[in-house]
Amino acid sequence: MTNQETEGSLLLDDQLCFALYAAQRAVTSAYRPLLDELGLTYPQYLVLLVLWERGETTVKELAAALRLDYGTVSPLLKRMESAGLVRRDRAPRDERSVLVACTGRGEELRERAARVPAGLLTATELDGADAVRLREELWRLARKAQAAADRAR
Repeated sequence: MTNQETEGSLLLDDQLCFALYAAQRAVTSAYRPLLDELGLTYPQYLVLLVLWERGETTVKELAAALRLDYGTVSPLLKRMESAGLVRRDRAPRDERSVLVACTGRGEELRERAARVPAGLLTATELDGADAVRLREELWRLARKAQAAADRAR
């Protein structure tokens, strides 16, 4: 098939968006057994990754880092707080702002979670160099797609 035929194709398997969607679902499924060992869901794991990297942060900054809206992050944090993984407190300088931090229990998972990235590579049979190349290409696509979305607004 030529580029021209592919670009105008309405076949499902020819759609870039569907390939990304299918890959995202498959990768998330591959994470599931690794995260089940930690008692975490994939979104909870992502929240903890941000908090382990940045320390205490605002809900707004956390939502931005995860590229999610506040309305999606807030219930997730509430469930994580109920599970004893994070704590939420009003910022002393700005009562409108909510700070999020790991609890001791959330910090304890960090060492065990350090095995997750290698576990995913093993499960997917990707080597490190392939994973790096793929991640760089996906971030490049994300930047270009975001720029296109911004231009369309």
